[in-house]
Amino acid sequence: MKRLEATTLEEAYLLASSEFNCSITNLEIEVVQNPRKGFLGLGKKNAIIVATQKHVEVQKSVAEPVRKKVEPKSEPKIEKKPQKEFSKPVAKKQTENRVSKPQKKLKTTDIFDNFYAEKQSSDEIAIEIENELKRLFSFGCFKIDTIRVTKEDKNTLLIEFDGDDAALLIGKEGYRYKALSYMLFNWINPRYNLMVKLEIAQFLKNQEEMIKNYLIPIIDNIKMNGYGQTKPLDGVLSHIALKQLREAFPNKYVVTREADDGVKYVIVTDFKK
Repeated sequence: MKRLEATTLEEAYLLASSEFNCSITNLEIEVVQNPRKGFLGLGKKNAIIVATQKHVEVQKSVAEPVRKKVEPKSEPKIEKKPQKEFSKPVAKKQTENRVSKPQKKLKTTDIFDNFYAEKQSSDEIAIEIENELKRLFSFGCFKIDTIRVTKEDKNTLLIEFDGDDAALLIGKEGYRYKALSYMLFNWINPRYNLMVKLEIAQFLKNQEEMIKNYLIPIIDNIKMNGYGQTKPLDGVLSHIALKQLREAFPNKYVVTREADDGVKYVIVTDFKK
């Protein structure tokens, strides 16, 4: 009896076949734990089985000599049976081929995911992500009434959350908003090659309006002097300011700079000639 663990049940069965050096049909297998993919690495479980080898072949080998002594006339028939049973190199080849297939799939998982994403439209991707997010938050303690994923443009998805506990997803000074935005980007961008715009209970809209009012005197100063910069801005605020200043000055050099404490600010100047 051996306890074996693998990513999928198929791999676990093949490991058992390799460990006992026999066909899977000659094994008694008990599934202890079914595999689970989880979501974003959360709740992932491997397949666990307990395998025991059957003793059918041993019983036949003991019974064969008795048949030869009692019924010598049936020797030709008895000799043919072991030849059929033991001349099964094809079964070993089949198990070897089966072992190699999961290895190839594991190596090409990322390629397959990228190919699959390319075959999906933006609307199909949005529906898929929305369903996954609804499933994820169904296990949580937050009361979120609305989870909506729509296409902002051809390169960006708009993800919206709203409900009684939406403010809890934002957190003090937006630290939970930043964490959730970072998690969503690192899931969606590598898999679907899309950007993410996260809106939680009008938080992003309010931040954009606040930065717009803050930049009015700075824009006037830049128009007068030809250059300028913002105060240090944290997280999403620096991104919003960068976007709005680039829209206001398409012919100037607009870029973020990072201070020693990690806080960013935006500078605007002329392109170097």
